[in-house]
Amino acid sequence: MVLGDTCTRGCRFCAVKTAAKGLEVDSFEPLKLAQTVKEMNLDYVVITSVDRDDLPDQGAQHFAQCIRAVKKMNPHTRVEVLVPDFRGEKKCIETVLDAQPDVFGHNIETVKRLQEKARDRRANYEQSLFALKFASEWSKKNNSNFLDSPVFIKSAAMLGLGEQKEEVLQAMDDLLDAGTQLLSLGQYLQPSLRHFPLQRFVHPAEFGEFQKTALQKGFLFCQAGPFVRSSYKAGEFFVQKQWKAKTGGLPALAGN
Repeated sequence: MVLGDTCTRGCRFCAVKTAAKGLEVDSFEPLKLAQTVKEMNLDYVVITSVDRDDLPDQGAQHFAQCIRAVKKMNPHTRVEVLVPDFRGEKKCIETVLDAQPDVFGHNIETVKRLQEKARDRRANYEQSLFALKFASEWSKKNNSNFLDSPVFIKSAAMLGLGEQKEEVLQAMDDLLDAGTQLLSLGQYLQPSLRHFPLQRFVHPAEFGEFQKTALQKGFLFCQAGPFVRSSYKAGEFFVQKQWKAKTGGLPALAGN
């Protein structure tokens, strides 16, 4: 996670520290990150951040610098970013995409009906879908990524906040319409009593049905389960997407 540990938003499901202003941006962070990736010999890395509404570009340029630094020092490392919605500002999204991440991720977090209750008032369902759709259309137009293919678009949502099955299925359709290819569905866990109340624990079999439905609807991949998070087995998502693109088939998922 880059850009500090203090978020300028206050979503009710999240335990990250919040304040009107985040920490001072570390200009050496991209280099430090690249060096860490090299020392750990990582072939896949997910870069995410807190929201930085206090910065003029909301941290977009810093994301771009991190991507470029990692790729320059680690040419064979694939980079996935999990970014804020950037308030739907096209220039910020373009700045991140222009650095050529391999996967562009932004999470809708929950179904449409629960957005206002669970997320900060500066976030909303339509804004998140816009960010994903703009990224998808931009990447297809520029076609400048790994193996000359567009960047892959990814999103995630939590279950257990009180959503109905039909609402989850509608969210899948909305994400597909926005150009999303990869989907993660996981169990919401309430960080404390003051956070958004947990409504239920979703049975693993239900997660399995959602995964099956997502693939039938047209997602390239869907990871769904109680322990799944947005970056869960992110490298496997990417590798299997490449396998399908090259061979038309899928290797077996680990553990399946």
